[in-house]
Amino acid sequence: MTLLVDNSPAIPAEDLVPIRDLVLATSGMFFEEKKFYFIEKRVQKRMQATNSSSAKEYFRLLKLGGGNEMNQLLEELTTNETYFYRNIPQLESFVEEALPLVLAEKRKKGDFRLRIWSAACSSGEEPYTLVMMVKEAVADFAKWQFEVVATDLDTKILAKAQAGVYDQRSVKDVPPKVLSSYFEVQSGHYKVKADVARQVKFSQLNLMDRMGMRRMQGFDFAFCRNVLIYFDEESRKKVVGGIYDALNPGGFIFLGHSESVGKLSAAFKLVKFQKSLSYQK
Repeated sequence: MTLLVDNSPAIPAEDLVPIRDLVLATSGMFFEEKKFYFIEKRVQKRMQATNSSSAKEYFRLLKLGGGNEMNQLLEELTTNETYFYRNIPQLESFVEEALPLVLAEKRKKGDFRLRIWSAACSSGEEPYTLVMMVKEAVADFAKWQFEVVATDLDTKILAKAQAGVYDQRSVKDVPPKVLSSYFEVQSGHYKVKADVARQVKFSQLNLMDRMGMRRMQGFDFAFCRNVLIYFDEESRKKVVGGIYDALNPGGFIFLGHSESVGKLSAAFKLVKFQKSLSYQK
């Protein structure tokens, strides 16, 4: 079987298999053969950039390239389509039900530290949304040491996230009051204001990097939405286990609407909120 993409020479599926498997071993992302069209287009782009004459030659470059070319390919394979206030019902469950539970317990202990992990944060819409929602919901926000740690595999998309500048499509679901309070309009674009941006710490992280994951500690919430769908089951278990270890006791993980940790870990407790589901440590 061969796959045709634009006018570029087709890459035989058997030449894509070792590249796919190397991507799996490196990142945990798994692509079935029916999604090879997606891989092929991006492999062809990197072949052109590296002057590789064939997929086999490019595969050798991946294996011997010291990780740099693999990072370039992974950035191409990572989808980055997102926007502010994505999946509002779930976000409302977070801010109206889960967040008050955690804050109440912390207030009892006199612990005014609140940390959220936005895993696979893409271009930053999710972590900035979380900051805005917390600032709007917590009356005594000024008392809290609040931080959102936003991580992604793609260093280019992280640079975009740190810039904090977005087009109309990205902010289409932002409530008008929030839009006027937390964004500055610049030449038809929307820039996140400094009092939101300073609450977010961006860093590069491969969710399959055991040492990197071990450094993620002390979180009250983790958002890992629409990420596990790209992994095979073994990799999903590793990622979920790493997030479990990163959460404080009683902490919550929020996943994409089609994702579940049910078969991946018995350590989490399913919590049914009014508008969505979550899992609690």
